[in-house]
Amino acid sequence: MPQRIEDYALIGDCQTAALVGRDGSIDWLCLPRFDSPACFASLLGGPQHGHWTIAPRGRPHSVRRAYRDGSLILDTTFETDEGAVTLTDFMPIRAEAPHVVRVVRGQRGRTPMHTQAAFRFDYGSVVPWVRKAGKSAVHAIAGPDSLRLQSEIPLRGENMTTVADFDVVEGQTRSFVLTWHPSHAGEPLPVDALDALRETERTWRRWASQCSYKGEWDAVVRCSLVTLKALTDSTTGAMVAAPTTSLPEELGGVRNWDYRYCWVRDATFTLLSLVHNGFLEEAQAWREWLLRAVAGDPSKLQIMYAVDGARRLEEREIPWLSGYEGSRPVRVGNAAFEQRQLDVYGEVIDALYQCDRYGIAPALDAWNLQRKLLEFLESGWQEVDDGIWEVRGPRRHLTHSKVMAWVAFDRALRIVEKADSGEPVARWRALRDRIHDEVCRQGFDAKLGSFVQSFGSKRLDASLLMIPLVGFLPAADERVRGTVHAIESHLMRDGFVRRYDNDPEVEALPTGEGVFLPCSFWLADNWALVGRHAEARKLFERLLSLRNDVGLLSEEYDVKRRRLVGNFPQAFSHVSLINTALNLTPRQDSPARSRLVFGPP
Repeated sequence: MPQRIEDYALIGDCQTAALVGRDGSIDWLCLPRFDSPACFASLLGGPQHGHWTIAPRGRPHSVRRAYRDGSLILDTTFETDEGAVTLTDFMPIRAEAPHVVRVVRGQRGRTPMHTQAAFRFDYGSVVPWVRKAGKSAVHAIAGPDSLRLQSEIPLRGENMTTVADFDVVEGQTRSFVLTWHPSHAGEPLPVDALDALRETERTWRRWASQCSYKGEWDAVVRCSLVTLKALTDSTTGAMVAAPTTSLPEELGGVRNWDYRYCWVRDATFTLLSLVHNGFLEEAQAWREWLLRAVAGDPSKLQIMYAVDGARRLEEREIPWLSGYEGSRPVRVGNAAFEQRQLDVYGEVIDALYQCDRYGIAPALDAWNLQRKLLEFLESGWQEVDDGIWEVRGPRRHLTHSKVMAWVAFDRALRIVEKADSGEPVARWRALRDRIHDEVCRQGFDAKLGSFVQSFGSKRLDASLLMIPLVGFLPAADERVRGTVHAIESHLMRDGFVRRYDNDPEVEALPTGEGVFLPCSFWLADNWALVGRHAEARKLFERLLSLRNDVGLLSEEYDVKRRRLVGNFPQAFSHVSLINTALNLTPRQDSPARSRLVFGPP
């Protein structure tokens, strides 16, 4: 039985990631990259589907965890009757091969310890051959995959697992290193665990020192930025939405999706959070990834791609996994890659505009891409689409999608007007104004006093909270105020914001889910923009209280069970946290003004 989602912590090497439980068990790890098949998959099944535990033999009476400041190095301290030990888990930033390093250090007394590793490939379906390589190392091999576990203590086989028992006294360390490599290739060189620990800590702290945010929530923002960095692939520049698949939006439900891919929308929001806090290298790498991934017909811009830019992400079910707390099916791949979401065009062009605004060296290919996207949008903005929430039902004229089409032309005009180029400024300006007029005419319901989810609809949608955040209308506009009031009245549940009104005629799947956390951050942003700072701050601090003990958030929150639900940790939630912290932090040039993260300067 897996632990609660909030009982997991993240470690990673900026090419893949693992989830480590409070009990010292790694229950999820995909190798060699984020979207590879898992070799530890007990998170979505049982212990027989792969895990690696290091923990005291007796039940500890307390467990404390923390990341080393500015890093993704996790320290878990177990207190037992016999003594206390700290388990340090991390993955060195990858050079040749992926490694998981685990170091046990005695803090007090003599603590009996136990380790058990169940190596499984292909999401727990393949049990490898395991052979000993001396007293303190084993090799596990099956098909294309090979794992080597180095240990400072003797290992033995037991019931299709690799185990060891050992004691640790105060001041003593015991180290373990797990390494993956292709089974047909030569083995990577061994890793010295303590040297790797020192170098990994230096690397993370050097990266985190670039953070430009100065404010009340410095540690909170830095933790979320480290999480976003961990979800950014260092080789391709792609930014995955989460390192997991099929963690449910409702415990026991069917809305279980694979998030180990690069959503263009989530990636652009991640990029903006990094850029606004001083991290420009990641923005340039993402721009290069984008140019490679979307090359081709702009009308076929996908909402998501694989880490390497691959387009086809066919969805299939994994029947041998029972799902997290019985939430089936477990899915690999994501059929939403075939959806059309017009808002993505606006988000891409806004991100490229922000790159330009922050002085990232211009690229001719980037501007050529923007021109092609705008050429499509000149007529394409009038089409129906699936929208930001990826509802699996009929396409509609969604208000948020039209607003983001307006953003595309608005940001492009800001770029070309500054450059005094020969682009069709007058035509784009006319289109921007036309889209604005149509949204205000067809996307606003005068009787409700609110913008609505789709043209002609009476339903509300939390994505409408983005209207002032992207600069479409000022936050003080009566139509925006009315929309915020309507969302407060009809979409809030126990103080949090739901995504939208459920419509059984539109939804093709049962709609059970928790509250989508970014929506509540957007409401706090809206309150900050109209001077409701005390309410915004109170909501923000309540959202911060939902983070687990090491500062991580999932996609959603189950208000009845008081549980995090959805894939974990979720980039979009951490992006939204960072942006709200910025919006609540007074600008140095005007302490009375909030920062508008998404909108123009």
